[in-house]
Amino acid sequence: MTKWMSIRVKMTALLAVAALLISVSATQPVQAQGAAFTEPLNGPNPGMFYTSDGWGNGVDFGVGWKASNQEFSNGIMALRLDNVGCPSNCSGKPYASAEYATTQKYGYGRVEARIKAAKGAGLVTSLFTYSGAAPGTSNDEIDIEILGKDTTKMETNYFTNGVGGHSTVIDLGFDASLDFHDYAFEWSPTSIKWYVDGRLVHTETGSRGPLPTSPGYIMVNLWSGAGPAEIWTGKFTYPGHPIRAYYDWIKFTPAS
Repeated sequence: MTKWMSIRVKMTALLAVAALLISVSATQPVQAQGAAFTEPLNGPNPGMFYTSDGWGNGVDFGVGWKASNQEFSNGIMALRLDNVGCPSNCSGKPYASAEYATTQKYGYGRVEARIKAAKGAGLVTSLFTYSGAAPGTSNDEIDIEILGKDTTKMETNYFTNGVGGHSTVIDLGFDASLDFHDYAFEWSPTSIKWYVDGRLVHTETGSRGPLPTSPGYIMVNLWSGAGPAEIWTGKFTYPGHPIRAYYDWIKFTPAS
């Protein structure tokens, strides 16, 4: 074999290996990202989380986000809804509340939190992932939501390319506003499974619409419904004192 033939054979082999690596890489879901973490919520963790501040969502939300409405005490995070300084200092909204989210996106795996929900018509206590698409564009999302109008139930949902309509109401068998309970969902390419206190309560396999594929920020918030959302949340009436949703910890475990 000549020197040039030897080089050619080696190059062919290298190209074949490269092609194989590219092929294998292409089959790996880009969504499988994000290292495992357990956030104990002993205080702010700006290296991993951010607190929404100085803005509001849309017409469906009756709150503006304020960092001062996030509280930490004895290993518990509280998201406080009140009317202090509103609407002028609440992004034009009648109430203020808090939202906490990871600074990076996470993919396939298990998202969970230990939560004590807020009670009252019009309120929503949440744990969800959100792909963070720009306003006006489609997004992927997976939801756990406890509506304050009936805290004996939990609602699951997911959005793919902005398309939702996959909600299911789960009877919890307890009042979620009276004590802490563990809420979780496991997301894979073939299913989303929701759990309460380690018990499987609902599964989606894509039969009602394609499952999400985009990684998302892990988020929690407390908000009151407004405008069109009141059909779903019920109408919120401020009781004259702050309302809180409580979170003991937030955890992510990537899919194996």
